[in-house]
Amino acid sequence: MNNFNLSIIVPVYNEAQHAEKLIRRLRLLSDGLVADIIVVDGGSTDGTPEKLGKQFNVVKSEKGRAKQMNEGAKLATGTWLMFVHADTEIAPSHIEAAVSQGAMHKWGRFNVRLSGRRFSFRVIETFINVRSRLTGVATGDQCIFVRKSVFDDMGGFNNIPLMEDVDLSKRLKAHGKPACLKKVVTTSSRRWEEFGTVKTVLLMWKLRYLFWRGVSPEDLSKLYR
Repeated sequence: MNNFNLSIIVPVYNEAQHAEKLIRRLRLLSDGLVADIIVVDGGSTDGTPEKLGKQFNVVKSEKGRAKQMNEGAKLATGTWLMFVHADTEIAPSHIEAAVSQGAMHKWGRFNVRLSGRRFSFRVIETFINVRSRLTGVATGDQCIFVRKSVFDDMGGFNNIPLMEDVDLSKRLKAHGKPACLKKVVTTSSRRWEEFGTVKTVLLMWKLRYLFWRGVSPEDLSKLYR
């Protein structure tokens, strides 16, 4: 096996409406650097696994991103793992960047761009990327990638309903600084647009502050809904 083979793990839940778009994106990634693409469904009720299962290996899991991504990681055959949200767009060039620029690191992430055109989104994404670079903490929208051996030794994601990406980042920092790639991945701004930009920003700040203060992810998940 190529030492740089990478497994892509995509947690999904009720994504049937966007299934065709997701299939087109993932099919582009099937090249020599990709060991496998594992889609993990968390109990969708809208036909998501049936639609995606025509093209990819769809694994069933209990609902919850942490649980779903851990299930996918168990089946992964690549020497690297990359966790990709269903509404985040990546291309083959991102895989190449991860395995080349990330080779001297044990984990890393990309810069992120929100799909919306509003100026406020440009401000938000800039803040996210700068904060991530300064703190070494990544969000799931930034497509975290990590050596499988490191991920397995850590026991994977902690089984928490929220902030699993922040929690993982903080534990990974004990193994070394992340490769903070400037290459951009685009993620959907639909939550920001649906609930309002200012309201969502304030909620995210509140959740991060409370998590830092030690409030349990279970309690935080109630505020996030």
